[in-house]
Amino acid sequence: MRSFWSEPFLWIHLAGVAALPIFLGLCLLGLAVGSPLLPVWVELFLVGAIGIAPVLWMQWFRPFYIFSILVVAVKPQNLTNGQQRILAGFKSRLNKGLALFVAVLLAVILWQLYRFAPLAAGVAPFPPQWRFAGLFLAALAFLASNLFLQVPVSVMAVLLMPESEFAATKPDVLEKIGLDFTIAGWQVDRILPNFVGEIKEDGR
Repeated sequence: MRSFWSEPFLWIHLAGVAALPIFLGLCLLGLAVGSPLLPVWVELFLVGAIGIAPVLWMQWFRPFYIFSILVVAVKPQNLTNGQQRILAGFKSRLNKGLALFVAVLLAVILWQLYRFAPLAAGVAPFPPQWRFAGLFLAALAFLASNLFLQVPVSVMAVLLMPESEFAATKPDVLEKIGLDFTIAGWQVDRILPNFVGEIKEDGR
């Protein structure tokens, strides 16, 4: 087993992919509200842009800071050397390529959801005349869908990193973490107990 596999934050965020079907389902329900009021390509563009662009930009330029859970995040200065190495792995070219692939994949899925949305009209959450409210719900749900697929995919890429590559990775500079990563939530000294998944400082 690779040494960094003992880092619990990796597995917590990998498990986040389980929420993907829920948000795709909500997106479908939002698209099922009423009949199109705008040209199909305009509605698809609006929902797709709101859902894809922010998360893709984040993963390309300031990847999600995985040492966080819900509304709290571990202060960067409290990260271990091994955790800093893990962060550096999220800035690889592979992760950028995967982020673009996931964005394209979800765009295709959005088109399929739009096509089949009329079949779910009977269980739509709003009356037919609330089409724009449905599109708003669809856009927010699609944004969450992107987040809950992009982050686990990037985590999987790091988990599959060879041990030798991880050991050779230079730890991310502490002073730059706040600029290089998207840190959401209130920063605290520690989230998980001391005995959970500490990575040795030498990366082995």
